Amino acid sequence: MIFTCQQSRRNKKMKHKPQIKIPATYMRGGTSKGVFFKLDDLPEFAQVAGEYRDQLLLRVIGSPDPYRKQTDGMGGATSSTSKTVILSKSSEPGHDVDYLFGQVAIDRAFVDWSGNCGNLTAAVGSFAISNDLVDRSRIPDNGTAVVRIWQANIKKTIVAHIPITNGEVQETGDFELDGVTFPAAEVKIDFVDPVGDAAMFPTGQLVDELGVPGVGTFPVTMIAAGIPTIFLNAADIGFKGTELQGDINGDAKVLAMFETIRAHGAVKMGLIDTVEEAASRQHTPKVAIVAPPEAYASSSGKAIVATDINLNVRALSMGLLHHAMMGTAAVAIATAASIPGTLVNLAAGGGEREEVRFGHPSGTLKVGAEVGQINGEWKAQKVSMSRSARRLMVGEVFVPGGALPN
Repeated sequence: MIFTCQQSRRNKKMKHKPQIKIPATYMRGGTSKGVFFKLDDLPEFAQVAGEYRDQLLLRVIGSPDPYRKQTDGMGGATSSTSKTVILSKSSEPGHDVDYLFGQVAIDRAFVDWSGNCGNLTAAVGSFAISNDLVDRSRIPDNGTAVVRIWQANIKKTIVAHIPITNGEVQETGDFELDGVTFPAAEVKIDFVDPVGDAAMFPTGQLVDELGVPGVGTFPVTMIAAGIPTIFLNAADIGFKGTELQGDINGDAKVLAMFETIRAHGAVKMGLIDTVEEAASRQHTPKVAIVAPPEAYASSSGKAIVATDINLNVRALSMGLLHHAMMGTAAVAIATAASIPGTLVNLAAGGGEREEVRFGHPSGTLKVGAEVGQINGEWKAQKVSMSRSARRLMVGEVFVPGGALPN
């Protein structure tokens, strides 16, 4: 009987695989947070794309969670905090680091690899320097390190300007970013040639008419700069453009309307063939509403004065209104605002412009773009903005072994 009990206990122990531990860094970049990994720190089978990698990242973040809390993982239960990053020394000539971004769904077993995270881009250079992914000869003792990033999801170049003090990344400072409570060091980001050889306007038009069953037909600007984005006038669907998260995210019918608009816009942009496919492509495209400048109180209570902004923009990410603005959507805003005739440009007052300051739920953001026409087609040479980033925790993340594929 004693032997049987001991054997039973041994069998019970063997039934559940122990946790595995993986070196990781938890970082804030812009108004987002994510878990950062070096590629060669991941388990061997997760070093290549596929089911094992996706299952690992889902479990790290705590998804899928039908409670939408991600309590048993590192996620923060919002699209801004359900993110993962994998970095390695770059295999692309003229670049320092390869940056791969995975947007983890909260209540579904799905990792979206279709786009970039502009906010977390601000943390990539800092992580790369701190983890010896950038040649030390490129890092000054004091000054600014220029980190050349290859964005592997969208095959684009990003340049991050990282402040350096005594040979180390300077993370503290007095730069304030609306949507982030505390100041930090400023990180300047340049999105170089964000469209490349692709068409900036997939339909060839600055403004299209988009018909959406059950919603209506209205003008839209659909642009593929930074991240594919569908812009529409807030007034055309009954909004003011000054809404905060509480005005939209608690209304299931409104959210369903925006998702329907997004799905039909994705088809018109050529990103998917049928509206049903939009459910498996949650990260892209984004949908955003624009409106002329109007005063409002931000989510923190800060008064935004109409004369301090050029326009208002509200954007949805992963099915909900974003609490501030996605960095990649800010690239799309900057680019579209610089091209006369787009809805973004018209909301800002029209005409030629190289930069705009727009209002979002948490405050304001200034972005700039260099654009021009080549053979009659609009191209963006560079989009620039400032963000901040800092390490929140460095250590190891634990994942139950039994949660991963055999």
